[in-house]
Amino acid sequence: MFEAILTAIWFFLPAGLANTAPVIAMKIPFLKKFNAPLDFGIEIGGARLFGKNKSIRGLIAGIIVGIVVVLLQQNIYMQSDYLKESINLDYSQINPLILGSLFALGALLGDAIESSFKRRIGVAPGKAWFPFDQLDYIIGGVAFTLFYVQLNLLEYVLIFLIWFTLHPISTVIGYFLKLKESPI
Repeated sequence: MFEAILTAIWFFLPAGLANTAPVIAMKIPFLKKFNAPLDFGIEIGGARLFGKNKSIRGLIAGIIVGIVVVLLQQNIYMQSDYLKESINLDYSQINPLILGSLFALGALLGDAIESSFKRRIGVAPGKAWFPFDQLDYIIGGVAFTLFYVQLNLLEYVLIFLIWFTLHPISTVIGYFLKLKESPI
C-alpha cells in the first residue's frame, strides 16, 4: 500500500506543481508581457469564456514547470534504487517533454474548463466552488496522461484522494504567502 501511495504522490507531482505555476508567474514582473487572456476575450452569454484569471502566461509557466518537474523526477529516479523498486512506473522510458506537457495541459485546461462552468452559473472569477476547484486539475491531469502512462485503479483512486486533500492546503499556504486572494 505504501508503494501505491508513493506512486500516486510522485506521479502526479508535475500536475500539482504546474497547477500552482500560474499563480507564481503572475507575480514575476518580466512575465507581464505574456498576460494575454487564454480565452482571447471571447464571451458567451455576456460572460468571459474562462474569466480574467486564465492567461497565456499561466499556461506557458505551467508547461515549463511540468516539463522541469518530470525531468527532475526522471533524474532522481535513475539514481535511486529505492524509487526504482517502489514506484510503479519506469521513468527511464518516459519522455519528460511529453509527460510534463500532458500533465500541465491537462491540469490547466481542466481548471480553465471548470472556470467556464463557473462563469455560466455566475460564480465570480477567483471565488471558491467546492469541490470542483479541487477536482478540475486532477481530472484534467489524469485524462491527458491516461493514454501515455497507465497506472492501476488503486493508484488512480489515491491520486484523487491525496491531491484533492493537498489542494486546499496549498491554497491556504498561497494565501498566507500573499499569492492568492482567498484562503479557500
